[in-house]
Amino acid sequence: MAPDSTPARIDLDPRWTVGDVDPRLFGSFVEHYGRCVYTGIYEPEHPTADAEGFRGDTAELVRELGVPILRYPGGNFVSSYQWEDGIGPRDKRPVRLDGNWRALEDNQVGTDEFLSWTKRVGSEAMMAVNLGNRGTQAAMDLVEYCNHPSGSYWSDLRRANGYKDPHDVRVWCLGNEMDGLHQVGHKTAYEYGRLAAETAKAMRMIDPGLELVACGSLHPRVATAFSWESEVLEHSYEFIDYLAIHAYYEQRGEDRDSFLAAAIDMDRFIESIVATLDFAKARGRHKKQVNISFDEWNVWYNDAGEVAGQDFRKAPRQSENMYNVADAVVVGNLLISLLKHADRVKMGCLAQLVNAIAPIHTEPGGAAWRLPTFHPFALTSAHGRGTVLNTLVTSPRYETRWFGPDTPQLDAVAVRAEDGESVTVFAVNRSRESALPVEVDLRGFPGLTRVSQVVLADEDPEATNTAERPDRVVPRSVSGARVDGGTLSALLPPLSWNMLTVRAA
Repeated sequence: MAPDSTPARIDLDPRWTVGDVDPRLFGSFVEHYGRCVYTGIYEPEHPTADAEGFRGDTAELVRELGVPILRYPGGNFVSSYQWEDGIGPRDKRPVRLDGNWRALEDNQVGTDEFLSWTKRVGSEAMMAVNLGNRGTQAAMDLVEYCNHPSGSYWSDLRRANGYKDPHDVRVWCLGNEMDGLHQVGHKTAYEYGRLAAETAKAMRMIDPGLELVACGSLHPRVATAFSWESEVLEHSYEFIDYLAIHAYYEQRGEDRDSFLAAAIDMDRFIESIVATLDFAKARGRHKKQVNISFDEWNVWYNDAGEVAGQDFRKAPRQSENMYNVADAVVVGNLLISLLKHADRVKMGCLAQLVNAIAPIHTEPGGAAWRLPTFHPFALTSAHGRGTVLNTLVTSPRYETRWFGPDTPQLDAVAVRAEDGESVTVFAVNRSRESALPVEVDLRGFPGLTRVSQVVLADEDPEATNTAERPDRVVPRSVSGARVDGGTLSALLPPLSWNMLTVRAA
């Protein structure tokens, strides 16, 4: 790429705000897929396993990652899942064939175990119900099992199973990707919209305080994208709180320049969904606002053939993408995109949490370690809480195959901390060759004069972390950034994710 010579600049003002960050924007996703559950979060034979069989080394990394909400149990898995299989004595639980991922599911981890584990790692749960080959009654029963105190069949069964107190799950997904032809129980938009509306009403008969998420399209490039959402919302808008959207990105061939700018596509997708939601609100003359749950997103090098051709077995190795530095920069940029739309994107789930397209990798009986994508996520979750500022970016441009000649080299967002004592700028330099000098106008924040810079970059963009070298790729603090006369000046290395934090001296 050959960016032009235009200086990069970021203008901020405390009066220009996008909205407050809902901490649930930094969620993740646990599906019974590959080794996410078995030998990922759960492995009773592991040396670090707790009394419930969950790996202690994985749990420690999950806490460090900082995920306030975890979606469960799917994903494609949920569309044929019988949740009753995963409760009660473990030695009496059935072994099922999971046709979605061609795996054997022995149900040793189910609703109670997962919900208890989420609390131990400091998260809440986003539960999905099966609207594929089941429906409204099974969803009502699961809400009763999880949330009703006692005195009914399902709540008393939970108590008999050893869980006296309700799990009190607040956020529920009404199925998963129901427009997908691959999905068990695929529905038309009309069929799903009516089912989602009636299931939402019925679930709230059991617990009126639920937050409910309806399915959007499988991804923004399917032929029915946006028209699907529009029809679903026509039937369900009044009964839901969020619309779920999903998007994954990968480098296509040798075209890394386009891949590094993938967040442009995420920006456009979000803005199109916001327009669709607002049209549905106006068309139905609704008073409330439905927001977005971006509850599947990541970089994913997806080999569908690895699933289609395999024998049924427990916890097969699937989609174990060993992410590199370039992938981590893109993940950091996708987080910037989510933050830029924090007024409407209220929840998000990095898919997934462990092993399968995940920031954490484990080996059975062995180590657990952070892949490079772990770091921008953990740092953004830790320092991206507060109020997103309307971040005006002036950047050099370059040409990419996906986005044309007007692709910005710099993307950035700024977040003012909840206590108002600091501002953090998250920024990516997409150029593979050129360092990028950046100036940030801080005149509206006269007390903030002390700056620190953390960088994720490497001379080898293919570098990754392994069990033998778990810290080959880590963020590092660099010197050189300064604040002078209300202007922050910093240098962003080539192909890098950066976190610049300014505080009072």
